[in-house]
Amino acid sequence: MAQRPKAIIILTSHDRLGNTERRTGFHWDGLATPYFVFQSRGFDVEIASLAGGQAPADPASLAPVGERSAAVERFLADRAAMAKLRVTRHIDEVRPQDYDLYFLPGGHGALWDMAEDTTLADVLTRAWRTGAILGTASHGAAGLLGVRGLDGRPIVAGRRVAAVTDEEERSGGFDAIVPLLLSAELATRGARHDGGPPFTTHVVVDGRLVTGQNDAAAKSVADEMLSVWAEGRIAAAE
Repeated sequence: MAQRPKAIIILTSHDRLGNTERRTGFHWDGLATPYFVFQSRGFDVEIASLAGGQAPADPASLAPVGERSAAVERFLADRAAMAKLRVTRHIDEVRPQDYDLYFLPGGHGALWDMAEDTTLADVLTRAWRTGAILGTASHGAAGLLGVRGLDGRPIVAGRRVAAVTDEEERSGGFDAIVPLLLSAELATRGARHDGGPPFTTHVVVDGRLVTGQNDAAAKSVADEMLSVWAEGRIAAAE
């Protein structure tokens, strides 16, 4: 029997907005939507986080009952999915060669830990060099900052990348709180930041790198990742 393809969603473990009393973490739609998109295509889907264990969710990303997306409602009611979230794998335990797809959701927490975590950078670097497809939504692109290609250069160098824009951060007053402005930071690595109108589902595909401007783009990012994966399978079979 052929081995089922595998995807992994990696979450931030940071739960506080700087020196404020406000909580943060991963974005609910950024987790739930790709989880079921990948699962529906026959992927085994695992969940990891930078610190392992229960990953913190950004409370602001969980809409009131009756206003939540179908994916979030489904995830909250799915015992297996919620069990994975309670005991996420520690990033140290992730073997880069085990997964075809890597997805990093948004949530402001990523700007504190994903942007600087050397283990995450090493895992994604090795995964990229072995042909994995990387996808991010919104702040999840912070996890790309330390990833290097075979030539040792940042993988974002010369590539089009979508991520939360500086304008969006300023409009919410986050620019005075967060440790970095992501689109500007990506530019220092040579990325060509490709931004759409504020708070849109703008998605960019550049080879095996698929990025979305906001977590509302998570479904489109996941769909595009699957298209890139399928194209690679077809090419390998020819």
